[in-house]
Amino acid sequence: MASSTMSAQRMPTRAAHDDPVSHGDPAPPTGVGPEASDRVIGRYRHDRLSGAWWWSPEMCTMHGLPASSPPPATDEYLRFQHAADRVRVQEAITRVCAEGRAFALESRILRADGGERAVVLVGEPQRDPTGAVVAVEGMCVDITDSRRPDSDVERARSLEAEVGQMRAAMASRAAIEQAKGILMLLTSCGDQAAFDLLAHISSHTHRKVRDVADVITRSVAGQSRLPDDIRAIIRDACPPGRPVR
Repeated sequence: MASSTMSAQRMPTRAAHDDPVSHGDPAPPTGVGPEASDRVIGRYRHDRLSGAWWWSPEMCTMHGLPASSPPPATDEYLRFQHAADRVRVQEAITRVCAEGRAFALESRILRADGGERAVVLVGEPQRDPTGAVVAVEGMCVDITDSRRPDSDVERARSLEAEVGQMRAAMASRAAIEQAKGILMLLTSCGDQAAFDLLAHISSHTHRKVRDVADVITRSVAGQSRLPDDIRAIIRDACPPGRPVR
C-alpha cells in the first residue's frame, strides 16, 4: 500500500520540463517577449487596505535602489515617475483599486542615481471572495535598451502583444498558487511540499506544472474530473479517508 504522505525526498523539487516558480515571494515570469532574457523584470504587490507595498529585488534594482531596500510608500513611489507620466500612473493605480480596472502603460522612471529608464507597468486587481479589490499585483519591465524607433502604431502593437504575454504569465502563476492551496488542504502539507507535489505530478505525468495546476483547480470548481494518473498520485499523498475527485 502506498504511503499516506509524500515526502520531499520522494518528489523532485522541480519538474525537468517546466518553468521555474518561486516557493515564497512572487518571481518574475519568464518568456515575456523576444528580448526578455536581456530585460529587468520587477514584480510588485500593493495592499489596498493597509497601503503597504511589496517589491521584488529586481524592482528595487530597476529604480536604482539596493536589492534589499524596503519598498517605498505610494507617494514615494510616484516620485520615481517622470513628471510627465506621474499623473497617468497615479490615475491607473487609483482606478484599479476603486473600479478593478487592470492597466498597462508605458512610462519613464527616474532612478535614485538620476538615470532615466523606459518601462512598461502592468497592474491587475486581486479580489476577495465578495469581489472587492483588496490588492494590486503586477510587474514592471525595463524596455530602455530594446526600444526601437518604430512608428507609434508599431510601438502600440508591440506593447499590446507584450502585455498579453505578461498577463498570461501572471494568470499561470495564479493558477499554480491556487493549486498549491488546494493540495495543502487535501494533504495537510506546507507550501513547499505542495509545490514539490505539483512538480512530482508534472514529472510523472509528462505535463507542465501550470497544466497540472489548471486541471486541479478545474476539478475543484466542478468543471471537470481529474485525469486518472493525476488522481492516483494525489490519492497516495492524501491522508486516509480524504476523498479525491
